Amino acid sequence: MGLILLEALGAGLVFILIVWWTMFSGRKKGELHDDDDDADGKGANEKKNLPPEA
Repeated sequence: MGLILLEALGAGLVFILIVWWTMFSGRKKGELHDDDDDADGKGANEKKNLPPEA
C-alpha cells in the first residue's frame, strides 16, 4: 500500500514539474502583442474578415 502511495506521489510531482516547465519556459518577456490590434477593440478575425474560430 505504501509503495502505491509513493508511486502516486512521484507521478504527481512529475506532473507538477511538467506543468511548471511549460508555464514558465519560452520568451523572457512573455508573448509579443501587436499594439494596433487592440486599439479599436476589434479582434484579429474581424479585421481580416475571417470567421470566428470554434
